[in-house]
Amino acid sequence: MEHKYTNDLIHETSPYLLQHAHNPVNWNAWNKNTLAKAKAENKLLLISVGYAACHWCHVMEHESFEDSLVAQIMNKNFINVKVDREERPDVDQVYMNAVQLMTGRGGWPLNAIALPDGRPIWGETYVPKKQWMSALEQISKLYVEKPEKLYEYADKLEQGLKTLDIVTLNTDEPVFKTDYISSAIKTWSAQFDNNQGGMNRAPKFMMPNNYHFLLRYAYQIDDKKLQDYVNLTLKRMAYGGIFDQIGGGFSRYSVDAKWHVPHFEKMLYDNGQLVSLYSDAYLITKNELYKDIVTETLDYIKREMTTENGAFYSSLDADSNTPEGELEEGAFYVWQKDSLKTILQNDYELFSDYYNVNSYGLWEHDNYVLIRRDDDEKIIKKYDLTKDLLAEKKEHWKQTLTAIRNKRSKPRLDDKTLTSWNALMLKGYIDAYRVFGDPSYLASAEKNANFIINNQLREDGGLDHNYKNGKSNINGYLEDYAATIDAFLTLYENTLNETWLTTARDLANYTFDHFFDEGSKMFYFTSDEDESLVSRSIEYRDNVIPASNSIMAKNLFRLSHYFDNTHYSKTAISMLNNVKPEMQEYPSGYSNWFDLMLNYANPYYEVAIVGKDAKNKIAELNKTYIPNKLIAGSTSDNSLPLLENRYNPDNTLIYVCVNKACKLPVSEVDKAITLLKE
Repeated sequence: MEHKYTNDLIHETSPYLLQHAHNPVNWNAWNKNTLAKAKAENKLLLISVGYAACHWCHVMEHESFEDSLVAQIMNKNFINVKVDREERPDVDQVYMNAVQLMTGRGGWPLNAIALPDGRPIWGETYVPKKQWMSALEQISKLYVEKPEKLYEYADKLEQGLKTLDIVTLNTDEPVFKTDYISSAIKTWSAQFDNNQGGMNRAPKFMMPNNYHFLLRYAYQIDDKKLQDYVNLTLKRMAYGGIFDQIGGGFSRYSVDAKWHVPHFEKMLYDNGQLVSLYSDAYLITKNELYKDIVTETLDYIKREMTTENGAFYSSLDADSNTPEGELEEGAFYVWQKDSLKTILQNDYELFSDYYNVNSYGLWEHDNYVLIRRDDDEKIIKKYDLTKDLLAEKKEHWKQTLTAIRNKRSKPRLDDKTLTSWNALMLKGYIDAYRVFGDPSYLASAEKNANFIINNQLREDGGLDHNYKNGKSNINGYLEDYAATIDAFLTLYENTLNETWLTTARDLANYTFDHFFDEGSKMFYFTSDEDESLVSRSIEYRDNVIPASNSIMAKNLFRLSHYFDNTHYSKTAISMLNNVKPEMQEYPSGYSNWFDLMLNYANPYYEVAIVGKDAKNKIAELNKTYIPNKLIAGSTSDNSLPLLENRYNPDNTLIYVCVNKACKLPVSEVDKAITLLKE
């Protein structure tokens, strides 16, 4: 294909930016030179933010950014900047906040217009071509004729932006009690969908952290009703079209209430967190379905999302080409009745019942998105099968349909690597290893952790955010540190390799040097070494991925136990106390903070295992779900505060401690578990 146009994005590594390198719009990347150019030429900035797996971003590109008339207006009046939100979450955050203040809504594509100094004055999400052209012409005209009006508006908006993510230090006495948590859950439960699981609305997002917290809370206080609700949600998500029933792995969300038709893009961060969630859920319930979900998701990650050097790619697009060469959402994943009949022949009746090739599973244009409704037992009874025979048939169907599907045009892959998302997937692998003991899971986790250490960790002790073709051009954000520390601590607990523990501590110290706000005792999203943006925000509300501050507070809580460090523990308490006043109003936006609060509201155990057999004892201990503990261990003499003077060459001992008070050591794991459940 011959390209008539080429713009500055041709020098970038982000697949999303490269997709726009041949638009007639003179796109620039977000960098010092671009911003200096806007000031020098006194031109408005037009900032358009999206990401590779975003369906409406592609629509707007096709309608407007590939159109030479639209490009003419954009090039004449603006310095045009394309941003990959996954590469620059800091830029995305500033303009997303601005658009939400201006319009009351947000989403991607995100389009904002700013003064030459970067301060926003207008913004919208997806805009059809005609409206887009007229908006651009009106704003350009205003900027020429009455620029003072725009400057006045920018001042007001800037004040609004600066108050958005302000956290004030809460000087009240920190009190963290279970009744505070239970009343928040009472508020929250009014929105539960007790038929299909999830929240009582469509579209449905999976929000793994919400269910991870609810699962833990329900288990710790033995709330049967809440346990049933969480398990219903996990089962329905596993049965839904949101889970790729043929190839494994989850899409981002479903557009309907029964988890049926997804927005077909698959993101690394969802899959990493869901593997952790389903692993813990299996540990509690021993439900084979959960084990299958973990196995199939990790198979998918290994097959489609893993690089030679053990890093993970970012996402797979929702759109792919139909046989006619048209880009269409879900084309790779959907099935039609006639072709299924031809492929499956005698098995079609059973298959179509199992995966609902009927009115329940119909999407649009005679396309079916496979979805389960009944459990295996029901199908086994109805068709007089054995459990093994059904399992055999399912395996055969998946192999057959995978082979056929692989001949189709594949969705585009976003092959950049992000440190924060890699750490979430690394943690998924470790959690799966902890629960299922599969050594290949540990190998993948260690390979990825070494990738982060060898490629993303710099000489100065800081992390880079991205990686592609052997290079990185973006300094790490708080999310990169928070997720990596969390993953490394979990890796230490399962391997006793102290490198992970000390690296986690060093990274935490680095964040105190470059991200910490002494006044509020919270961490900024960006490093003090980064170019400053319109506002420097503090990300503390949990979303699809928990907030970088809530992960960080949990990390400091754990590190304070490992290193007996009061600075860490005081900071974690201050952080949680700062957020506490908001937590009850909107509990689902603070689930990771609530999870931390449980560590204070109930006993929290330090388990020290010292002796030659420490690793086996840890593996055995991990067969029981105990969320309110951390593990320290060593197979030889060790000077860590929790392990000092505890090594005995003849015996492996388990010390169970709470707040530095330890019970008498035991050598049997079941005795230790009894102590942990007292």
